[in-house]
Amino acid sequence: MSMSIRRLAYGLGAEVLGVDPAGEIGAATLGQLVKAWEDHQVLVFRGVEWSLGQQVAFSRRFGELELHPLKYLRNPDCPEVFEVTNRLVNGKPSETGEVGRMWHSDGAYTVKPPTASFLHCRQIPESGGTTWFCNMYLAYERLSATMQGIVDQLEVVNDLFGSGKTTAFISGRDANKAGEESAVNPPVVQPMVRVHPGTGRKALFLNPAATRRVLGMNEDESDALLKLLFQQCTKPEIVYCHYWRPNDLVMWDNRCTNHLAPKDYDGSQIRQMFRTTLVGEPHGRYLAEPAGMAVGA
Repeated sequence: MSMSIRRLAYGLGAEVLGVDPAGEIGAATLGQLVKAWEDHQVLVFRGVEWSLGQQVAFSRRFGELELHPLKYLRNPDCPEVFEVTNRLVNGKPSETGEVGRMWHSDGAYTVKPPTASFLHCRQIPESGGTTWFCNMYLAYERLSATMQGIVDQLEVVNDLFGSGKTTAFISGRDANKAGEESAVNPPVVQPMVRVHPGTGRKALFLNPAATRRVLGMNEDESDALLKLLFQQCTKPEIVYCHYWRPNDLVMWDNRCTNHLAPKDYDGSQIRQMFRTTLVGEPHGRYLAEPAGMAVGA
């Protein structure tokens, strides 16, 4: 069966048919996948049964894999993988059970935001447990030319730990471990608009989970503009909701999407995913130089 693409929503998202990520993938097919990914931002594969090692091998075909900066979240057998789940881990609540409750782009609060993420579903509740994605290209392109000219010139401060607004995103974190994460992720400055190196298209690069303010604006101006832009990013016509099945694999481009994992399921039922992440290119700068780090390193 040759590869084919089935569009899943108007705004973004497509299902890949005729390709088994656990099998052999030639250069031509890989090129087709990259093109489909650039076209649709989110790709879905159904019925993927594989080991963590196979997930690592497939993900690595698209670039260098990131090791999670927090060592305690790395899988002991495959350090490139970390588990996103609400199950008990070593008899304790999982550190990742409540992450992702706000719209975000993975690692946008760093100066090397991950290029992309791959999430494989092992177990899902009877209902819910969805993941939502929005198209940040269209969020930008649907602004007026005047507003595009304004946001093209702006920068934002991203800081995962800079406000109580993050509670829904990182709730459940052990206090000491949250402190460790804060120490390795000081506030950064990112351009509000990002140009994708593969497509050349512009996308808004901001998110409610980490974007605190617009650099150079007072609080009222910043809050008003960000409220408008956050609403722009999540209009229904540019959003895709993925209803997971066991053995689904979803891969998305963090440079032109945001995503959200709402708590829309019975918490007594297990939701278990495994994620791999591609290392990103340097992007943005530190708001202030952290001790022992060079700005922009």
